[in-house]
Amino acid sequence: MPKTIAVNAGSSTLKFKLFDMPSENVVAEGIVDRVGFDMGSFTLKYGNGQKYSVEQKFATHQEGIDLLLQKLTELKIINDFSEITGVGHRIVAGGEYFTDSVLIDDDVLDKIESLIEYAPLHQPAHIMGIKAFKKALPNATAVAVFDTSFHAGMPEENYLYSIPYEYYEKYGARRYGAHGTSHRYVAQRAADLLGKPLEELKLITLHLGAGASITAVDHGKSIDTSMGFTPLAGITMATRSGDIDPSLVDFLREKLNVSSADMIDILNKKSGLLGISGISADMRELESSNDHRAELAINIFNNRVIKYVGSYIAEMGGVDGLVFTAGIGENSAETRATVSNAFNYMGIKIDDNKNNVRGKETIVSTDDSSAAVMLIPTNEELMIARDVERFK
Repeated sequence: MPKTIAVNAGSSTLKFKLFDMPSENVVAEGIVDRVGFDMGSFTLKYGNGQKYSVEQKFATHQEGIDLLLQKLTELKIINDFSEITGVGHRIVAGGEYFTDSVLIDDDVLDKIESLIEYAPLHQPAHIMGIKAFKKALPNATAVAVFDTSFHAGMPEENYLYSIPYEYYEKYGARRYGAHGTSHRYVAQRAADLLGKPLEELKLITLHLGAGASITAVDHGKSIDTSMGFTPLAGITMATRSGDIDPSLVDFLREKLNVSSADMIDILNKKSGLLGISGISADMRELESSNDHRAELAINIFNNRVIKYVGSYIAEMGGVDGLVFTAGIGENSAETRATVSNAFNYMGIKIDDNKNNVRGKETIVSTDDSSAAVMLIPTNEELMIARDVERFK
C-alpha cells in the first residue's frame, strides 16, 4: 500500500508520522531530537505498541533522515523506499506567495528560502528537511503545507497594521497568523461533529498549547487570527508575551541594556506563563499550585483568551461553536470552563460532567447551549498527508 510521510523539521528536531494512504492509518511515528548537539536521540513507534530508540550524535538533519529510512526497512515497516510515494513538509511562513499547499519545485524552494527573515527560527530547518528528503526519496511527491495559508484570505482590515502603507508594499509588513493547518483541521472536524456543512457555520477555533492562537472561522474561511507578523503576537502563551505595547519593548530594552535580538528572545522564551508565575510554563503545574503568581498567570491567560473570543463573536455577528484544541485546550477542563462561562450571558453553557475529559473528541456544552463547545484533538500531520494526496 502506498504511504505518505508528514514531516515537521525544527531547528534541532525532526518529527514525522507515516501513513498508509488512502486509509489514513498511522503505521509509524517518531522524532529525531537534538540535531547538531553533542548527543541526540531517535525514537520510532510502530506496530502494536512497538518502539525503537537510540541515543547518538546527529550532526545534520540528513543523518537523522538516513537513520529513519534505514530503520523503516530494517524493522519491516516498509519493504523498500518506493512504498513512500509522498512527503508532506510543514512550513511556517508562506508569506503572500502561498495561499494553499503546493508541489515543491525549484521555484517554490527559492520562494521559501526568500521568506527566511519572516521565520528565522523555523524556515532554515524546513529547507534542510525538504532537501534531505528529496535526496533520500527523489521520486516521491513532495508538497509544502504552510502554517500561514489558511489565513491568507483574511480581509485587508484584519491583516494590515496601522502603519504607513508602503511598509506593507515594500516589506510585507502585515499579519500572517500561524497554526493554520491545525485551525483548518479542527474547524472541519467541528462541522462533522455538528453534522452541518462548514460553509454554514461561524466557529472560533482555539489552538491553546505552548504556542497558542485563536481564529475566527466564518463559513469555512479564516477571517481573523490572533498571531501577527510572527507567532509572538496574540494571547499570553507558555513563554511568549503575546500582545505588548511596542514602546514598552524599547523602554525595557534600554533599562535592561540588551540588544533588540536579546529583547525579542526575552519576549519569546522568558515571558508568558513562565514569566508571570516564575514557576513554570506548563499549565498543568500552574493549575496544581497554590502560589499566587501561578493563579495570576492562569487568570491572565484566560483573560486574554476571553477578550479575543469576545471580539471574534462580535466580528462575525454570533457564533455556532467554540473549538478547543492543542495541549491546554485538549487537557484543561478548567480553561474550557472559564472561557465558556464568560459567555453565559449570551447563552453559552458548559456541562461540567461532559467537560471532565481529556484528549477526546466530544461536545462538552449543554444541550440547550446557544453555541456548541467542543474538544477536538488536532491532527496536523493527517491534514498534511491529505494535502499530499491532492497532488498525487
